[in-house]
This record gives sequence, C-alpha cells and structure tokens, in this order.
Amino acid sequence: MDSLVSTEWLAGELGAPDLKVVDASFHLPGDGRDARDEFSEAHIPGATFMDLAEIVDSDHPVPGMLPPDYKFASRMQALGIGDADRIIVYDNSPHHSGARAWWMLRSFGARRVAILDGGLPKWIAEGRAIESGQPPPARGHFTAQLDRTALADKDHVSAIAGSPAHELVDARGASRFAGEDPEPRPGVTPGHIPGSKNLPQGRLFNPDNSWKRGAALAAAFEEAGVDLAKPMVTTCGSGITAAVLLFGAHLLGKQDVKLYDGSWAEWGSDPATPKATGPQATGPNATGPNATGPNATGQS
Repeated sequence: MDSLVSTEWLAGELGAPDLKVVDASFHLPGDGRDARDEFSEAHIPGATFMDLAEIVDSDHPVPGMLPPDYKFASRMQALGIGDADRIIVYDNSPHHSGARAWWMLRSFGARRVAILDGGLPKWIAEGRAIESGQPPPARGHFTAQLDRTALADKDHVSAIAGSPAHELVDARGASRFAGEDPEPRPGVTPGHIPGSKNLPQGRLFNPDNSWKRGAALAAAFEEAGVDLAKPMVTTCGSGITAAVLLFGAHLLGKQDVKLYDGSWAEWGSDPATPKATGPQATGPNATGPNATGPNATGQS
C-alpha cells in the first residue's frame, strides 16, 4: 500500500475487513472548531475518531508530547485497530493533522499506514458518501513500541542548530516564525530556533487540498532554502504540522528525517535556549540572524 492513497482507491476499498479508516482532525483553541463534534456531524463511512489532543503524555510539562507505549496501544485498541490492519488516516483541518497521526502510528510500530490525499474536503467535494454519529468500534489488538530514532529531543536540536551539515525546518507561518505574532500558548517567547528554515506547511498542498508531488513538491522545499540532501529535523509549534513537512519529505523518498516533538512549545518556553526573530533571509550573500547560504553569518 502506498503512503498516499486517492479518494477513488479508498471508495473501492471501504468495507474490507482489514481496512481501518481514521479521522485525525485537530484544531487549536483559537480555531473556534471542535474536531470531535465535526466528526459526529460528518465523516467517511466506517471511520473512527483519533483524538490527537488526548493521545499525549499527560504527565509531561510540554503540551502534546508523544504518550507512553501503553497509552498509545490502549487508544489504538479502543479504535479497533490491530497490528495487521491497513490504516488510512485523513483530516478536515487547516493544520493537515492526518500527517501527525500517520507519523505517530508509524513511530509506534504500524507498518501499513497511509494518508488519504485531499482528506475529507476532497472526499465531500467529489460527492462521496458520508455518515454521522459516533459508531462504537470493535476492539483491536495493537502492539506499540516507540521507535525513538523517529524523533529529536531538545538536546539533539541544540547540537545541530546552525550546523551546515543539517537542516532544521519550521512548518509555522511566516509571521509566527519571525516572532511578529504572539504565540498561542502562555509563557512561550515568539520567534524561532536560530539557523532554522521556514517552510509554512500549507505550501505543500494544491488548491483542492491534495498534496503536491514530484517536482512541485521538491520546489517547495528548495524555495525555502532547504537542501534535501542533508539530514533534516522538522519542527513547528507543538509537533503537529512538523509532521506535514516530514511526510512531504517522505513522498520525495527522503528517510533521514526526525521530528522535534517538543517544537517551539518547549524551545520557546525555556529561558536558556537561544531564540531568533525576523524573517528568513536567503541567497548566496545572505546575512543576518536567520540567514541561509554559503556566506551566511549572524547570531541569535
């Protein structure tokens, strides 16, 4: 099974006993939307709701961190997901949160996981069937064991920040990256990790919400000054849209990518970490705190 499947493919596979469809929509408090309520109103037939806001480490001081193995296994089993299932995740979110669910499932050991290209918006736009309510799934048997090589922690990011041998790519919008907009979480300083590039996650999508592919997808990274030949760590506000960049790189065949799970929620709340503000400068003679290029200089 490919990592990205079409609406036509999914429509033909619905009802297969080994197929599990998961709505992983996620919204920030400021979005004014409730993902669970929206799922109850309309979802792909047979889908279950994966609550990303709840499947976290509730004992960690940083919000949204990956949960322990036993909690993730319990939540997947409650959704009826088993070890041998084919899992299709989708979302109806401007944050394209299905990518986070895909990364989490893969990181905890699922091997047959794909994202529905275009998500629920494309499915509905094509006039395909939907249903409402909260269907109770049968329990599955999911074995979770986190692959810690899939994620980066603050120490790892500190070690590579500004290194010419690595790429650190931030999925937030340009204004938040530059520190011009306030952070949505209290106690978090605006700005970005010094040396990081800015690729707002929305730039990886076509107008119909489908993923860019091939040369168009590669161009989005290149226009942000990202060298796809280097090992990469993706980051964002709290680890949701960082997964979008990671999945985009995956579509291009790139495997040496880690996700910084703490992201800016952790980095920006730590008074000891260096922080940069201002827009990213690019070009062969770029200078400044966020410059990129062979002659770039500057400090946070």
